[in-house]
Amino acid sequence: MTDFLVFCEVADGRVKGSARELLGKARELSGGGTVAAVLIGSGLADVGSELGALGADTVFKVDHSSCAAYIPGAFAAALSQVVKAQSPDVVLGSASMLGKDLFPRAAALVDAGVGADVVDLVETDAGLEGVRPLFAGKCLASVSVTSEPKFFTVRPNSFVIDGATPGSGNVVDFAAGLDNDFGYEVIDVERGADDKVELTEARCIIAAGRSIKSAENFAIFDEAAGLMGAAVGASRAAVDAGYAPHGMQVGQTGKTVNPSLYIACGISGAIQHLAGMRTSKVIVAVNKDPDAPIFQHATYGIVGDLFEVVPALTNELRTTLAD
Repeated sequence: MTDFLVFCEVADGRVKGSARELLGKARELSGGGTVAAVLIGSGLADVGSELGALGADTVFKVDHSSCAAYIPGAFAAALSQVVKAQSPDVVLGSASMLGKDLFPRAAALVDAGVGADVVDLVETDAGLEGVRPLFAGKCLASVSVTSEPKFFTVRPNSFVIDGATPGSGNVVDFAAGLDNDFGYEVIDVERGADDKVELTEARCIIAAGRSIKSAENFAIFDEAAGLMGAAVGASRAAVDAGYAPHGMQVGQTGKTVNPSLYIACGISGAIQHLAGMRTSKVIVAVNKDPDAPIFQHATYGIVGDLFEVVPALTNELRTTLAD
């Protein structure tokens, strides 16, 4: 049996979607052990009740004014205190920007090791191990953590959870001993458009390269992305040309994504771009050049002009969803 503690991120008063796959995988691997969730923030009164249905036996809520915004010292202290009090075997979190920053800090406070950015978790004779892509996804490495507990951050969309096994969902207020002064404070947080799907957590992404020709032409993706619930991305070439902001960039110097479906439109398939999306479950390439390197990595390929293919895709989506 393995006892899990899952850190579930909260954004805009809601638990992020990564909680479902993390709790589901924890329940799958627990072997009858306990699965607990931990929420950290401020004003969490109505947050977390749904985590029982996703597999949590207990939901620990750290509700403190110091955690109204992400302050690394406050969150790390809070998470480490929950870990010390509950003594789980494994602590899981999303390999989001927040998770990548938080987990090494919290692990250091409890003298534990971290398996970072894994895409799978497997039981071995030596215990639970992670699987992590290396060299831009060209190979996979087994990541063994020998400490107790073991910390792992998991790349979003790594697990397919068909149906959750519910837990009792008992909500417990955890009184963490936190200072009110961690050396600085967050004055303001600038957010993107509320209706945009977060690129690193999107299950479907449609992205364009320099062939999009202008920032205004990204509008041809808007309806298709909306119909699919997709995020819109860009290659470095499109970003360098000024057609898209850096926040949309997928690749080695941009964001690493792991969607179920990645549609690459007018993207040649340079190794730097592949480094950010190679682990996508299904890759669809749209390119006028039949010899473009992206076709060597695509599940499906369409030799054609994106300005013809994307509107045709949008029309088909519109018709299919209407039926």
